[in-house]
Amino acid sequence: MALHVDPHWPRASEWLTGRHVDDPQRSLGLIGVPMNKSITPGHCDQAPAAVRAAMQRLGTWTGHPSGDVLDVALKDYGDLKFAYDDPESADAPLAELLQSAMLNHDAIALLGGDNGVTRPGVLGLGVPLEDVGLITLDAHFDLRTLENGLHNGNPIRALLESGLPGQNIIQIGIAPFANSSDYAEVAKTAGIRVHTLHTVEDMGFVPVLTAALFELSLRCSVIYVDCDVDVLDRAFAPACPGARPGGITPRELQQGLYACGRSTFVKVVDFVEVDPTKDINDATALVTGQLLLSFAAGLLRRGT
Repeated sequence: MALHVDPHWPRASEWLTGRHVDDPQRSLGLIGVPMNKSITPGHCDQAPAAVRAAMQRLGTWTGHPSGDVLDVALKDYGDLKFAYDDPESADAPLAELLQSAMLNHDAIALLGGDNGVTRPGVLGLGVPLEDVGLITLDAHFDLRTLENGLHNGNPIRALLESGLPGQNIIQIGIAPFANSSDYAEVAKTAGIRVHTLHTVEDMGFVPVLTAALFELSLRCSVIYVDCDVDVLDRAFAPACPGARPGGITPRELQQGLYACGRSTFVKVVDFVEVDPTKDINDATALVTGQLLLSFAAGLLRRGT
């Protein structure tokens, strides 16, 4: 037996393939959405496979009182089949699979793919948009114009155009020197609540996120969380083309995803904007795997 194989140390990769306790407390669905229509040409379509592979190097013990994610039954639905460079082609198949899976799980995680995943993810909830709350953990507004079609730079603009109320959107982690005043004005006019990195520094990332979850829970029946991994400091996310120096730390983001998992209103979370061809020593794939595990750990404390 290889030295790294230890029956007393279950791997997160085993959890992905269906290992869990006999009577799991919660259930989580996982869907790969390898979309790849980005402003910065790359290979975000390779991210679902890279993150799944990185799970071999991660364990399942949470370090929290909740214990172990083996208490969460995970079903991996594999990767969605669509034209990866055509965001609209994902709409129908994702809506069909997402709504079916939501009937069988406490929450669903979408493993992107670029940030174009968020638009069909929100639309695929099957819930009137006025009842949907959207939290973006992102360095960018994603409010670029639609004149060049759908891509990873405009999913929030597209959702506004589709009827998602701006006051139902809260953006956390918007970075300085990575956006424009024009798009800041679009967000303001639409009524989007924006928390820049300056706000996060003053108030704390987790308190800001916890307050956002509470605020949206008062007027929305379901919350969708868009976790763009480029909200991290670039030192921790070399595979994210949009990451910049000065972002948040992996520990802060893990704590934030744990808080999202605990919220009974969060039904879907996506993890996007990882290009494995740009990664260094699998650093970004590993941190994305930890974020997925942190969300699952939060499920074990859901409603408490």
